[in-house]
Amino acid sequence: MTTHADKPRLDPTALRHLTGNGDAPRLLDVRTPGEFRTAHIPGSYNVPLDTLREHRAELLHHLDEDVVLICRSGARAAQAEEALAEAGLPNLRVLDGGVTAWEAAGGALTRGPDRWDLERQIRLVAGLLVLVTGVAGLFLPGLHLIGTAVGAGLTIAALTNTCAMGMLLAKLPYNRGPRTDVDAVVAALRGTS
Repeated sequence: MTTHADKPRLDPTALRHLTGNGDAPRLLDVRTPGEFRTAHIPGSYNVPLDTLREHRAELLHHLDEDVVLICRSGARAAQAEEALAEAGLPNLRVLDGGVTAWEAAGGALTRGPDRWDLERQIRLVAGLLVLVTGVAGLFLPGLHLIGTAVGAGLTIAALTNTCAMGMLLAKLPYNRGPRTDVDAVVAALRGTS
């Protein structure tokens, strides 16, 4: 079995070349709607990772050309790649470094209202949990173990390339925005085929 690390990645310069010469692949941004509204690559479609996993069979019929999967840094896009590859879609690539690398390479972004991205929210919540339980543990013995559990969770997240805290934070109204309508995504994909 191949892992996403075995599959070719697309660097931002190569994607800029493809989008600039009119031979652009489908760009699927798998971040939360809140993150997508903050900044996204022009011409990309927002299909949050959970929605993509749940409706991959429906989406598969409208993704017959090359597809580039995008997230903030590449981790969620790699998970989306695995889900779509399992469903039988062969023409998949992940934008290496995600939107962060795209912007650093001078790629254009469509911007909306500024919000904190999911990874920054995870760092805030994890840091606050460790800080508060560490200080409170001075007065309430054993409470510091919550910080230890957070550290263990972050270690597991790094080793498995998944994040339970991120999945929970993605479900908050701040990150969800309006629910992604799969029919609207399919109609948009069909309209530009």
